[in-house]
Amino acid sequence: MSLLARRRNRANINIIPLMDVLTILIFFFLVSMQFKEMTTLNLTLPKIESAGRNDYPERILVGIDESGQIFLENQPVPMDELQAVLARVSEISNDIPVLIKAHNLTPLQTITDVMDACRLNGLSKIRIQSR
Repeated sequence: MSLLARRRNRANINIIPLMDVLTILIFFFLVSMQFKEMTTLNLTLPKIESAGRNDYPERILVGIDESGQIFLENQPVPMDELQAVLARVSEISNDIPVLIKAHNLTPLQTITDVMDACRLNGLSKIRIQSR
């Protein structure tokens, strides 16, 4: 036998088991991943069947929790300070919409007080958001 007649087999890399392992790892990480939703207020909004989407690029956000605490742009404020801010906003424009996010257990009197404060300051575009 001569050395020239002897051929060496090429090395093969079988990538199918590698693809199986990578697929299993991807599925594992997707299933074990935690998806967090950024929320600043812990509100349970009431359900409304006919609710539409409220997408306002320039709006005033007023949140009311179940105890009646009022939040203006996610910052707690007393009612008199809210009225002062609404008065300053109405001087700029009366067309700025007000979005009220109220907990489903919020007293109705608090919601109507906020709506009255908006209307008294000339802001008539008031929306109440639900889930």
